[in-house]
Amino acid sequence: MIVDLANIEGSSHPFKFSVPADDLDLGIENIRFKTAASASGEITKHIIQTDISGIISAEAEIDCTRCLLPIEKNLAIDFDVSYVAEDEFAEESNAELEAGDLNTDVLNGDRLDLKEVVREQILLNLPTQVFCREDCKGLCQKCGVNRNLIDCKCEEKEADPRWSALRNIK
Repeated sequence: MIVDLANIEGSSHPFKFSVPADDLDLGIENIRFKTAASASGEITKHIIQTDISGIISAEAEIDCTRCLLPIEKNLAIDFDVSYVAEDEFAEESNAELEAGDLNTDVLNGDRLDLKEVVREQILLNLPTQVFCREDCKGLCQKCGVNRNLIDCKCEEKEADPRWSALRNIK
């Protein structure tokens, strides 16, 4: 969904749309979208910046970080981003960033693709590790079986005894 920001100068503009699951290719192998991502929110254009806030929801299947079993996950992402025109953006390479600056991006022109905003926000808000359960045992490093399902007979390598003092620290 392309928005022409020149048409919403000084006002807020609500939006609501869906991005089909096939168009949400994030370039990550361990995530597959089961449904389209629905996005709704508001675009507010100020003199030198454009603020976009809203919520994104989708159902995804993400592989467990330890055992690679697929896990159904409902994504609900609240976001608030700002875009500043390229000529208004500070060019000082030594400028200090404030917390609010981390959600600010440079906008080239008066057109903004909200589909890319949705894609970017999903990427930024995906968990780095997803587990099928808290005590997931993962895959055996030697034979590759899922240790949650099968107790393999592979030998577990004995830890270096010099590290044994650290085992009791919690």
